[in-house]
Amino acid sequence: MHEVDMTKCLLLSMNAWKQQHAPHTPQVERVHLQVGAFTCVEPDQLVTTWRVAVQGSWLDGADLAIETVPLVGRCLICNSTYSPDPRQAYRSPCCDHPMEEIVSGRELRIRSVDYLLRDPTRPSRTAAAR
Repeated sequence: MHEVDMTKCLLLSMNAWKQQHAPHTPQVERVHLQVGAFTCVEPDQLVTTWRVAVQGSWLDGADLAIETVPLVGRCLICNSTYSPDPRQAYRSPCCDHPMEEIVSGRELRIRSVDYLLRDPTRPSRTAAAR
């Protein structure tokens, strides 16, 4: 299950991001991810594993918003970009050449984080986003 491993990596990244804000504690409302259609990650399962993994942690209650990035290939013969079709073995529709270059669709990255920054020495909250 790729989603469990991806969630672990996401949590490691978020913990490293949290350390950059020390001594403040970010209160995360939403993490925006870009997930490529060619990553073999199921967005609904990723959200489910995220919710389970963050329970009781500093990320408890944070939502995961996923933007799916479509698979786009480039034909090296005719230099056109296209949406590869697995039923056509991902071949170029213009010249039937096999897909050799992926332009997009393998992304798995944090695009942005919506959060409030809490200063442990002050009761007021400062808003910061993206």
